Amino acid sequence: MVADREGGARRTPGRAVTYAVCGAVLLGGCASMPDSGDLRNVESTPRQDTGVRVFAVPPAEGATVNDIMQGFLEALTSDDPHYDTARKYLTAEAARAWRPEDSATVLADSPGALPDTPPPGREPNPGRTYVLSGSRVATVDARQAYAPAHGDFRAKVHLTQDAKSRQWRIDAPPEGVVMGKSDFQRNYTSVDKYYFATRTRAGTSEDPVAVADPVFVRSKVDPMTQLVRSLLIGPTRWLGPVVRSSFPTGTALRNGTTGLAPDDKNRLTVPLNAKAARVGRARCREMATQLLFTLRNLAPTLESVDLRGPGDDQLCDLTESSADSVAWRASAQSPDYLYFLDGKHRLIRLPAAGAGTGGTPVPGAFGEGVRQFGSVAVSRDERTAAGVGADGRSLYVTPLAADAPLEQPVLTSQGPTEDTRLTRPGWDARGDLWVADMNPARPRLYVVPRGTGKPVAVTLPELPGPIRDVRVAADGARVALVVAVEGGKQSLLIGRIEGGDSVSADGNDGTGGNGGSGDGSAEAPAVVAARPAAPDMELVTAMSWAGDSRLVVVGREQGGVHQMRYVQVDGSVLEGPAPAALSRVKAIASAEDDRVPLVACSEDGIVRLPSGAQWQKVDKDGTAPVYPG
Repeated sequence: MVADREGGARRTPGRAVTYAVCGAVLLGGCASMPDSGDLRNVESTPRQDTGVRVFAVPPAEGATVNDIMQGFLEALTSDDPHYDTARKYLTAEAARAWRPEDSATVLADSPGALPDTPPPGREPNPGRTYVLSGSRVATVDARQAYAPAHGDFRAKVHLTQDAKSRQWRIDAPPEGVVMGKSDFQRNYTSVDKYYFATRTRAGTSEDPVAVADPVFVRSKVDPMTQLVRSLLIGPTRWLGPVVRSSFPTGTALRNGTTGLAPDDKNRLTVPLNAKAARVGRARCREMATQLLFTLRNLAPTLESVDLRGPGDDQLCDLTESSADSVAWRASAQSPDYLYFLDGKHRLIRLPAAGAGTGGTPVPGAFGEGVRQFGSVAVSRDERTAAGVGADGRSLYVTPLAADAPLEQPVLTSQGPTEDTRLTRPGWDARGDLWVADMNPARPRLYVVPRGTGKPVAVTLPELPGPIRDVRVAADGARVALVVAVEGGKQSLLIGRIEGGDSVSADGNDGTGGNGGSGDGSAEAPAVVAARPAAPDMELVTAMSWAGDSRLVVVGREQGGVHQMRYVQVDGSVLEGPAPAALSRVKAIASAEDDRVPLVACSEDGIVRLPSGAQWQKVDKDGTAPVYPG
């Protein structure tokens, strides 16, 4: 049986570099077949059976330089847990020093490998040198965090011949592992691990708010154990400044732990070292909650976790339902209603899980149509509405209660035209309201504490252009920004939200200063480290959070047509189908709970996409669809 690899199988006649394939489809056996030829790339048949594991074979006796180089590159894409086979292509010293887990470089195609010819007049280097080359797509660091990358990749690999055995081996390997994008997609899977926001507590309950931290683990190399180890090590460097872990520093799996998996009762036992032995019950339950939220990525039927300390003493155990009472997580919150503006300028609500049309006006001023709005937002507890007037000038906030009058605006823009004033607003989990002022003379991003306080100017990083849309994540730790760039293009960036912990509901920072003055108060929140979330899209026209770590985006790739798709906050490509095509999308709304239908405003008015169905009309005259948030 041949193990065809996606995007990089090479045929080299006359050599004996082989793949061994082991898995259920072979009834636990292994098969191998010679694979040989020149160092070149050819297309191969994608392997669909995810239960099959692929292993490279060690170098053959008397293997040529080409054989060694090729076999090493193939071994980097195998399912060998510790890259032991790849190390056999290295000298003993190089094998000890090489750290493949520290980084992965992802290229558009599998790396090219050509002999390096020294310039004329230079003394030839003993041994042989090859140059790996390709076009960068991304990197994965030692904490398994993905980051988009671009530009040319070049790395030299040196081989030497042992004086006694005459065997060729690599004595200067590349840093980490290098592979093509399709090999990366076959070998790795994206999963969310969970920590707690340091600046956000949920509404009035004050529960800790869970924040998803996406990482990539090797999908067929004991992924559950990998993921637990990654969780215990701590958050990725980008997210680390705004989250905390309940695991004490130094907590790790007990030595020798491998093969973590739920038992036949969907219960997982996690053996921890002595660092976790002295935690109190409340903290232990938070630790267990982090584990449950994290591991359900890989084991959707997982029902409980049992944390054990040294000597196998139980620290605590926790069920899935109990975890949801320990911490607030956006994807576990299912909204009651979908909201939109009808042709009479009224805010309408419609059961989120229903399939009907029409709906009823909300109670209070927003349901009476006394003022025209261009955009709206409903708080996550569905008790308060915020709206920007049709002219974009003023932001209003009013309770969704019978006889509640329209209050005075909490924020007014001085932008000269409708499209240079306020963006649509949005709420986070603790009840703060976010909106951007696009006034070119004084562009700002504001947070309105609890939706009623004095607006506080948020400190922004240097951006490539003005903000055109803003959606704060429910967790209050991250914000999505659509930013205008040169040439009429718009990019999607994800920024980290730091500070602002002690800004009170009246807008003051607790020191007597006016938090809304934009005077750089030390307690004002700041957006930092903004990074691309859809790097291959040149024009993003609409977006919405659609999960704990993903967004749904409407936009256009370079030279392409408008499309709708899901993107991950780290900029990685999500597997799975995109939403069904829909033309002329003006706005998009999605809940973090993926069981709730996607909703859009298009040429047909308000439409929604139930699971497994096509787009269905809701209101032909409706605009500005939103779920709570």
